[in-house]
Amino acid sequence: MGVERTATEIVKYYSGRPIRVMEVCGTHTHAIFEHGIRNILPENIHLISGPGCPVCVTETGFIDEAVWLALERKATVTTFGDLVRVPGTEMSLAGARAKGGKIRIVYSPLDAVSYAVDHPNEDVVFLSVGFETTVPAACLAVKRAKDSGITNFSLLTANKTMDLAYRVLKGSADAFLYPGHVSAITGMGVYEELKAEGISGVVCGFTADEIMTALAIIVTKIESGVAFVVNAYPRVVTEEGMPAGRKLMAEIMEPCEAVWRGIGAIEGSGLKLRQEYADYDARIVHSIPEVQGRPNSACRCGDVLMGRIKPYECPLFGKVCTTEHPVGACMVSSEGTCSAYYKYNI
Repeated sequence: MGVERTATEIVKYYSGRPIRVMEVCGTHTHAIFEHGIRNILPENIHLISGPGCPVCVTETGFIDEAVWLALERKATVTTFGDLVRVPGTEMSLAGARAKGGKIRIVYSPLDAVSYAVDHPNEDVVFLSVGFETTVPAACLAVKRAKDSGITNFSLLTANKTMDLAYRVLKGSADAFLYPGHVSAITGMGVYEELKAEGISGVVCGFTADEIMTALAIIVTKIESGVAFVVNAYPRVVTEEGMPAGRKLMAEIMEPCEAVWRGIGAIEGSGLKLRQEYADYDARIVHSIPEVQGRPNSACRCGDVLMGRIKPYECPLFGKVCTTEHPVGACMVSSEGTCSAYYKYNI
């Protein structure tokens, strides 16, 4: 009877054909660097960092809209911290704040609702970005505002769902590391649908052991040539996910086209407020003009997000673009691929 090998041994001594594994979650990217996982992988296992950082994939035009709200509409823009330094066409929200715009950091959409209640003479807009993990909280904020008759609060939405992105990325990798926190909301059904379309992946946690286990599953299953999906994070992710959260999302929001930095427009991959909640849609409430954002032409964040290049292949990386003075969203975000490469001196 053979000696059972550990996940690390299975991965470290993999000798099969070259395989490409894409982690689409920025938390996975940073965890992989933090634990030195790349350093022990054989040459035939290639890790690719994909478009799983919500700040990174948010288009330039969204930042331009938020800047317009702050400077032209004189709204109080509430947001998570990472978005403040993301460049727009002309400036970031930090630049808008320097010009007198009201930009406030909050820790949840409900904090923004509370601020609106405490400041009834201000128009408060929350910048709603993120994937399935953060959408229920934004929906709850809108529901609470409507139920409480709060009229000076609205959302500027750039929320996205991941399943259509995996379909667009099909062929970019042999298997995906599916993000555990998103999967906790969606459950496993969406991945079974992807498997039926020939897309493989493993739902993965964020510790070193969990990541190595997921990689070991991939290398042991990849040789069969048959698409697969495995839940390697069962302590958090269940088959059904979080039905209550998905029900709330479906009640408040509906699918729409969304622009992903590096990918472009994907029909049905975004979320916007339903007509019944139009009074809380900042684009409608504040009559935001149509904006065509223009990213810095020298920044190659889009290519990094698609796994076409490594961050250090961008001519700006580590020179004019650093975590102290970021040029692109991938360096700004704490989950960004460029920030991970820069932080760990890769």
